[in-house]
Amino acid sequence: MKILFFGDIVGKTGRKAVAKILPELKRQYQPDMVMANAENLAHGKGVTLATFEETQEAGVDFFTLGNHGFSKPEVKAVFERWPKKLIRPANVPDTLPGTGYQVLTVKGQEVLVINLLGQVFMEKQFDYGEIGNPFLALNQILAGEAGKVKVKILDFHAEATSEKRGMGFWADGRVSAVLGTHTHIPTADAQILPQGTGYLTDLGMVGARDSIIGVTTDSALKRFLGGEDSPDRAPLEVAESNQAEVSFGFLEIDEASGNCQNINIYRRAVEVI
Repeated sequence: MKILFFGDIVGKTGRKAVAKILPELKRQYQPDMVMANAENLAHGKGVTLATFEETQEAGVDFFTLGNHGFSKPEVKAVFERWPKKLIRPANVPDTLPGTGYQVLTVKGQEVLVINLLGQVFMEKQFDYGEIGNPFLALNQILAGEAGKVKVKILDFHAEATSEKRGMGFWADGRVSAVLGTHTHIPTADAQILPQGTGYLTDLGMVGARDSIIGVTTDSALKRFLGGEDSPDRAPLEVAESNQAEVSFGFLEIDEASGNCQNINIYRRAVEVI
C-alpha cells in the first residue's frame, strides 16, 4: 500500500500549492491514499468549511489536526459534515469535537489512522484543556478492536524531537508508521525502525517558501526581538506568496504484515497563482 502524507498545510499559499502539485504527484507516485495535517489550513490556524472543502477537492483523502485545530469555531461543523474525513488528537479532552482515530477502507483493506498530541513544550500552545499522556493513549487505542488492523498510521503532532523519537520506539512493531508534524521543518531522518515501523521526526509544511515556518519573516523577527514574554508581543502574520514549498512523506507498507517497506521525505518548490 502506498501512502502520500503532506506536512502541515499553511494558509492560502499552502492550499494552492497542494492543488497545483498533487495531480503531478499522483501520476508519479500513484498513492492509494493521500493524507495531510490540516491544523493550519484556514489562514494559519484551524479549519473552516470552505478551506476544508477546497483541499478535499484538490485531492486529499483524509486529514489530521493538532494544537491549533480548534482555533476556528467552524471546526465543529466540519466534523459534522465530514465525519469520515477528519480526526483530531486522541489525547485531548472529549469535550472537543471529533474523534482521535478512525478505521478507513483503502484498496478493500482496513487502515487505522491515529492522531496524538505531544506534551513537551506544548503547555503554552494548547488552550483547550489538559493534554493526556500520548504514550498511554496509544496503548489504549491499540488494545481495542481497532488495534487488530494491520496497517496503522500515527500522526504525532509534537514540538520536541526527543518526544517524537521516543514515540517512534514506543510504537515500533505496533504501528506501520510514526510521522511527526507541527514544527514545519522537514527532517532528514526517514528510516525503518528495528521492528518494522517507518519513522520520520517531521513532515515539514506546505506554505510560503521564504517564510519562518509559514509566517512572515518581519512579524516573526519582531517577536524574537521583543522577547517571548513581552506583554506587547508582535502578532504573527501568515505569509502568503506565489512561491511555495511542499513537503511530504511517501510510504510503502506491506499489507499482510503491516510493516513499512520504504519511507522517504521530499521537499519541492512550487509556483502558485
